[in-house]
Amino acid sequence: MIKILGLKEASDKIQKKQLTPQKLLADCSHQADLKEPTLHAFLVRASLEQLDSQIQQGPLMGIPVAVKDIIATKDFPTTNGSPIYQGFIPEEDAPIIKKIRQLGGVIFGKTVTTEFAWRNPGPTTNPWNSEHTPGGSSSGSAAAVAAGIVPLALGSQTQGSIIRPAAFCGIVGFKASFGAIPRDGAHPLSGSLDHIGFFTRSVDDAAIALNLLKNETNEEEDSIVLPDFKMDQIDGIAPFSKPRIAVLKTPFDHLLSQEQSQALESAADRLRSSGAIVEDVTLPGLYWDAIQDMNTMMECEAAAIHQSHIKNHSQLLSIHIKELSEKGSKHSALEYLNARSKQKKLRQSVGEFFGKYDAFLSVPASGEAPKGLTSTGDPIFCALWSFLGVPSITLPFTKSSNGLPLGIQLIGNYEDDWTLLSIAKFAEHSFLN
Repeated sequence: MIKILGLKEASDKIQKKQLTPQKLLADCSHQADLKEPTLHAFLVRASLEQLDSQIQQGPLMGIPVAVKDIIATKDFPTTNGSPIYQGFIPEEDAPIIKKIRQLGGVIFGKTVTTEFAWRNPGPTTNPWNSEHTPGGSSSGSAAAVAAGIVPLALGSQTQGSIIRPAAFCGIVGFKASFGAIPRDGAHPLSGSLDHIGFFTRSVDDAAIALNLLKNETNEEEDSIVLPDFKMDQIDGIAPFSKPRIAVLKTPFDHLLSQEQSQALESAADRLRSSGAIVEDVTLPGLYWDAIQDMNTMMECEAAAIHQSHIKNHSQLLSIHIKELSEKGSKHSALEYLNARSKQKKLRQSVGEFFGKYDAFLSVPASGEAPKGLTSTGDPIFCALWSFLGVPSITLPFTKSSNGLPLGIQLIGNYEDDWTLLSIAKFAEHSFLN
């Protein structure tokens, strides 16, 4: 029986020569062969020969990485989930792909995305129940990690496309601060909101991915450079000691299933029992109202991005992209600029709350993964954090009565990603004990 390894464990074993990269890659390929007939997480996978040919020295030596099919790869098609780009192979890798290869990582394959990372789902199913969605738009990446095929996968989030599918699939999903991870070479949905992030099996794995793959320069537009972080080779990132955590009450709590609501309460109790200070908090309404500004920005930017697609390939576009672009074309420049201004102001002002609390605690979704594959679920509980560009992470917590995962979400202050990850490590320990 194949042992499913996380990123940290697999890397440690390879570096200590307790496991060969070839053996890990063969095991992951075998797992994919077993799962893919039902899972449909991948658009294309590398053969064993192609995987072995990529192996080189580095901290990610031999680690297979699944890549969302909006991120450019020079040796795999990058279709953006659209027939417009069927068979398209970019001339060069996206910067983050180059970085993965330089660190010894192996590109395992391209994972299924919704069309241009927006609403129109592909065939990927939930690893826990194939009749349910895995979430989206990073559907295949979340499913591939949850199914034990790869220990690390790249996704993107404009509203809730990392946090929600990770929660639905019962794994860790991490969205760093806006601009912290290289985004060039990924097809945009909305340049002011798009984040690249990670799917992993533990908080330590997410911390390793951030430390290795974050921006090292400010060359990219809107990029930031987070400081390097030293992690213990054995214990990983140190858990935060006695964090102050605000449990958020939102205007959307009526959408929560009873089980998801109970999971949030139980998580708060578990954190409190582990030594955290946990208090209920309500943010002013202007923050939640800003989700409409987020929609304005996204619609306007999508309209600009998809101009040529609509002009030249309208028959190959779904109604979802057409409607998104049509809405954007009806907004005025003043509406767009006001939304951008509000984004900047609220990102700064939310820092006042993080002067009182080390992290926010919320839900990643309204409940378990919905049944059916025509919708990927509602991103409303993730949207504000994408608009503000602050880091967020989801952790698996429990299961629903249907046996589907239910997670919780932790949110940190802008550019304070390491604090959030250390609090997430504290929470992870709390939930396991």
